[in-house]
Amino acid sequence: MRYLPLTDSDRQAMLERIGVDQINDLFADIPKDKLLADLVDLPLAVGELQVERQLAALAAKNVAAGSVPFFVGGGAYRHHVPATVDHLIQRSEFLTAYTPYQPEISQGTLQTLYEFQTQVALLTGMEVANASMYDGSTGCAEAVLMAQRITKRPKAILSGTLHPHYRAVVENMSEFSGHDLVSLEGAPGAVEDIISLIDDQTACIVVQSPGFYGDLVNLAPLAEAAHAAGALLIAVVTETISFGAIKSPGEMGADIVVAEGQSIGNGLSFGGPYVGLFATRQKYLRQMPGRICGETVDADGQRCFALTLSTREQHIRREKATSNICTNSGLCCLAFSIHMSLLGEVGLRKLAQLNHRNAILLADQLEKISGVELMTGAFFNEFTIKVPGNAATIIEALAAKNVLGGIPVSRLEPGRDDLADLIVVAATEINTNEDRAAFVVALNEVLS
Repeated sequence: MRYLPLTDSDRQAMLERIGVDQINDLFADIPKDKLLADLVDLPLAVGELQVERQLAALAAKNVAAGSVPFFVGGGAYRHHVPATVDHLIQRSEFLTAYTPYQPEISQGTLQTLYEFQTQVALLTGMEVANASMYDGSTGCAEAVLMAQRITKRPKAILSGTLHPHYRAVVENMSEFSGHDLVSLEGAPGAVEDIISLIDDQTACIVVQSPGFYGDLVNLAPLAEAAHAAGALLIAVVTETISFGAIKSPGEMGADIVVAEGQSIGNGLSFGGPYVGLFATRQKYLRQMPGRICGETVDADGQRCFALTLSTREQHIRREKATSNICTNSGLCCLAFSIHMSLLGEVGLRKLAQLNHRNAILLADQLEKISGVELMTGAFFNEFTIKVPGNAATIIEALAAKNVLGGIPVSRLEPGRDDLADLIVVAATEINTNEDRAAFVVALNEVLS
């Protein structure tokens, strides 16, 4: 066949080469109840126009984030992205550019990555940053591996403030790396005694602030305790707008900072692609995953840029690589940098203040509803409320009234019955007085 050129004998030779009897053996790790016994109930062939119409009808069932009052966060946030950002990143010299292996023809791309690194270092309060990771969660897992390499210790302690998805990625990585992991259960407003868990086998503690439930965490005493035991503090931030209002992790003593940069310059985009921020201290530079763009001079003494450190397996021998991540989120980095350049320091601080103000207004209004309890103390633009009833059911009822009212914690923490009545709510600069009023009215109706 034209598009399936392998013969049965070709396939058999390939199977013999890798040591299995049949193709199904390649899927042995997938639970039997997750495998389909028959073909999906779809027509085997249909015209392009019919496919477009059917997919459009399916897509129309979705509620677009911009079409209704939107209060969903939990690691991905809806912010206003200036039209300038999309216009500039779609210029052909940016949109079609790829990995800058040849610096003599990639100066523009290299300079934008260099500027991106500088912005990330300034935001996080750290000395060096790389040219991005895939996203915040994979960056978090890479940070744990990095800490274990630096300290030569096996144990990592994950705070209950860490986003469940980030925790799951780290747990998945640790399962295959053979490292020890202590993962604490989270709850809004919970007081953790992480310090008592630190011992001489601890490589790092991982703490998110603002946390998954919205709580702000003072990282300074945690950093001090970790350092006293020879361990590192990894700070995680999922909402980068908070850098405009909260003391940077670097100022509080963090050794590695990992963040999700989606909030700046990048839309929700149905879940990606996003951009992971990764920064650390100068002394840990050579253990940092990814790659670094540096400034230098050419043969004529002119300012220029080049990849100065690439510790990934694509550049060096696999056994010497610090990461198997094979690219950076270049276009998302560019969008981030353009938006940050448009905002500047003053603009970012004003944007952060607006987010915080909107969150306070919303929390005050929701707390007045009978049966609703605010569970988060100090917060930035995200907080947790307790509702009288099943949170997931209430969120669906709100959606039926055209209000996307947040994330039921049970969606990300299945099996935790003690969290079934909790909703994580986010408020950003896109929320208006009318949006907040609609949320309050809808929630009152659902609970009545």
